[in-house]
Amino acid sequence: MYSLLVIYILILTSMCEGQHEKICNVVPKDQYVEVGSDVEIVCQSSCVHGKIFWTLNNIPIDERWSNIINSSHTVLSLRNFTHRTATLQCHSVDTHQVLGGTTIRTYSKPSKISCIWHYKNTTAGGIPELFTCIWEHQMNTSMKINYTVLLWASSSPDSQSEICSSYVKTCTTKNVHSLGKIILVNNYTVTVRAKTAAWEVYANPEEFNPWHILKITSPNLDVTVFPDYLLVELSQSRTTFWHHCEVKYKANNEMTRAWVLKTVYPEDNNIVIIENVESCINYTISAHCALDKAPWSDWSPAKTVLTKLNKNDVKLCLWRKIAKPDKNGVRKVHVMWMEIPSACQGTFNYTIKQTAYREYVHGVNYKDTRCGNSTCDVEVNQDAHRLNLTVFHNEDLLAEDSVYVPAIGESLPQVTDMQTSTLDGVILVSWKAPVQPVSGYMIDWTHNGNQYYWKKSKYTNVTLFDLLHKPYNITVSPLFEDKTGHGTQALHVCSRVGDPGNVTIIDVQAKDKSALVSWNIKSQEACSGVIVNYVIFYGTQNGPQLNVTVDHTKQEISLKGLNPSTQYSVYVKAIALTGTTESSERLFNTKQFDPMLITELIVCGSIIIFLVLSLGLYCAIQWKKFKEKPVPNPGLSSVALWPSANHQKGTSPFQPFSTPSESLCERVYMGHTALTTDCDPYLNPANDQMEEYADPAVIPVVDVQNERPVESVETLYQSPGDSTALLCSDNSLLNPYRSQSSVEIPTLKGTKQCKRQRVVKQQDKTGPVTVYVTLDMFEQDQCR
Repeated sequence: MYSLLVIYILILTSMCEGQHEKICNVVPKDQYVEVGSDVEIVCQSSCVHGKIFWTLNNIPIDERWSNIINSSHTVLSLRNFTHRTATLQCHSVDTHQVLGGTTIRTYSKPSKISCIWHYKNTTAGGIPELFTCIWEHQMNTSMKINYTVLLWASSSPDSQSEICSSYVKTCTTKNVHSLGKIILVNNYTVTVRAKTAAWEVYANPEEFNPWHILKITSPNLDVTVFPDYLLVELSQSRTTFWHHCEVKYKANNEMTRAWVLKTVYPEDNNIVIIENVESCINYTISAHCALDKAPWSDWSPAKTVLTKLNKNDVKLCLWRKIAKPDKNGVRKVHVMWMEIPSACQGTFNYTIKQTAYREYVHGVNYKDTRCGNSTCDVEVNQDAHRLNLTVFHNEDLLAEDSVYVPAIGESLPQVTDMQTSTLDGVILVSWKAPVQPVSGYMIDWTHNGNQYYWKKSKYTNVTLFDLLHKPYNITVSPLFEDKTGHGTQALHVCSRVGDPGNVTIIDVQAKDKSALVSWNIKSQEACSGVIVNYVIFYGTQNGPQLNVTVDHTKQEISLKGLNPSTQYSVYVKAIALTGTTESSERLFNTKQFDPMLITELIVCGSIIIFLVLSLGLYCAIQWKKFKEKPVPNPGLSSVALWPSANHQKGTSPFQPFSTPSESLCERVYMGHTALTTDCDPYLNPANDQMEEYADPAVIPVVDVQNERPVESVETLYQSPGDSTALLCSDNSLLNPYRSQSSVEIPTLKGTKQCKRQRVVKQQDKTGPVTVYVTLDMFEQDQCR
């Protein structure tokens, strides 16, 4: 190849001689090569002077892979080229100018050819009709590839023929034997050709023996069911080929998922026995066969059979739960046993017979109790009993078992130091054995008090599987040769502890700079995790998120340092050792002002208003009392002179009204316009006349010359004949005050006249002053 490339370069050089323009180029262009082959590329650098260098996908190539032929041609040689696609470029060392380039793509040839000679119908016999080949091919191009399978006898290479074509990596042809292309006595060679518009490649030839690629038909199955095992017989349709087979089977239950394989050799006469099958369970069975060194046939259609009830598999495992006795000492015993599978065919009868445990108990007849499939309730008295269960299958005795019921108050051993723990959905139970030797232990557990599970163990520990996510009550009872001890209980044991209950924010009481957040926890499951603490997250929409942590005993918190009139979001996360739960987010707005300030202002304002109203009401009441206070009638009042200074000391100014010598007519009259008959001898209202008027508002006057007050009123009444006339004329209607002038009162029936004139004259001399006196200064009943 190298010599051909040199010739190509010389031809190219001669063609360029005599031309004036200088050319730079890389040849060949867009080359396809097989993966792992060698590549040679030529760079013509006539357009530049100096050396060149190569790049592969923009990465420089070592100079040792480049060979200079002459001053204008350089050859690049690459060994074991494996790139899927590569770009090669030639560059000038001086200017780093790209002088030319090309793209190289690789292709691969098909590999791992595998052919089988098989039947069109899996139940047919004779010579197979179909010949199928499959292969692998790494396609590094988007071009359409045409595959062709070529076959020839190994002893005759010239007999190569195309047996099928395909655009995918598998190809099937029919009737290769009838067309004489394959016979059983020769070995054959096969290859695959892959061809595109740009390249063509052949796979490495594969030689085969027709017997080694012959795929026989699937066997027929015949299964016979026995109580202890299954008998499987295999048969082949219309063939005498020497072959071996495999049988696979599995029980159709939740515990069994994997298939079990058993090999059937020719010396086994195509018979296989499946032992240790479970009772009353469907088994699925299938088989396939193959010639020596040949591929396996397809699996036969699966066949399903139901196993029979094996008497040895019946384990009743009888147990009981005893209720508390009633007032008569009668106890209800819930008896339970392992149910016989419902798939088992036939009729089953269950009978429980109770027997008094003590031999000296006589005179008590117990009836047999017919029961259901797995449980039964019977009543026993306070004595010890043994309950016997008998099971009949189609009127034949199938199994029997018994259990002991202790007497009330019977002293029996029990296990101690019972411990439970939970791990990955299972409960581990351990306990300490009693001092007395035991034959085993019975462990029962329930999550609702109605449905019980139980198992027997010889050890002081047990593991409980397949539990619900609920709390269980577990009881361990020791078993003895003929009795059963008392049970020891562990209550409310969970197989797994889940996340804590749901957290709900129930209230947010926001103020201006704080908010009281309260929440509660609701456990939807009884086995929820125990909360360790709560984390409260809060913050504004654009601000940082803050949090505060409280322990599990608190379900409210006051958030401090908030901004007034701002919207906040808050949610609560409950954290337990087993997980976390979060409440939904809740929004709240802080107040502009502290609500307590407004409340205090309202309270203070209310108090002030109340005080103002109370004061106003009080003033109104006092004013009303003042307005309604009786005003004395001046027409019914008396006049008096203000005592002098000498008489004021030690003397009451109003004593003149109470002197024994004064007349009753000179006293103040309390609101009465008419006088009593006692005053008739002294007064004659018809003859009274007003001589002069004195202002009642005049205050006592001090004598200017003598610098002393006027003479006491007592001097006016030293003479018993002096009196003051009442103003009883018609003018009294206009002027209610008494006249202050002297009026002579005529005597009635010979009595003395009141000398008023003298009194007035004396008043003029001494400067008397009249005053007005209120009624409340005197007793009203003195003038009546």
